[in-house]
Amino acid sequence: MSSVIVRPALPADENHLWSMLFEASYSADQGRTSPDELRAIPALAHYVENWGAPGDLGVVAEQDGELRGAAWLRLFTGDNAAYGYIDDDTPELAIGVVPGARGTGVGTLLMEQLLVDARAAFKQVSLSVREENPARRLYERLGFVEIPDSAHPSPTGSTSRTMLLRF
Repeated sequence: MSSVIVRPALPADENHLWSMLFEASYSADQGRTSPDELRAIPALAHYVENWGAPGDLGVVAEQDGELRGAAWLRLFTGDNAAYGYIDDDTPELAIGVVPGARGTGVGTLLMEQLLVDARAAFKQVSLSVREENPARRLYERLGFVEIPDSAHPSPTGSTSRTMLLRF
């Protein structure tokens, strides 16, 4: 088995990002069966739709020609705010790792590279994470801190928090 390769996300990777958004949003837990279903959910679709717009920044992890994960940033505006919205100048980060690659370090590789790239373009980065998500420890280790009073409940009954990393 070869090592994991992390490369920049390109507009041609949009389908990969839809797949990783499916993983990141726990869509299977909500009864969804395909990433294509996310296209009809505006609160999720705007994380990926028309990937490659100005300000979009991302990385993709591959191993032996197979997608293992992706992490990406996108700027949102107040009238099109995402779950971890801070302001119009702070991009929100999304990350997804395929189930078989979780716990192998792929998420760490993705996050570290994306944050190196983001540091050159932005002052800070936000994300939204479920309270019970084990990846929360990774975000804290990388320097993300929880924004006070940022809890937002999901339709499934879980609660997510907004976290911020200032460079």
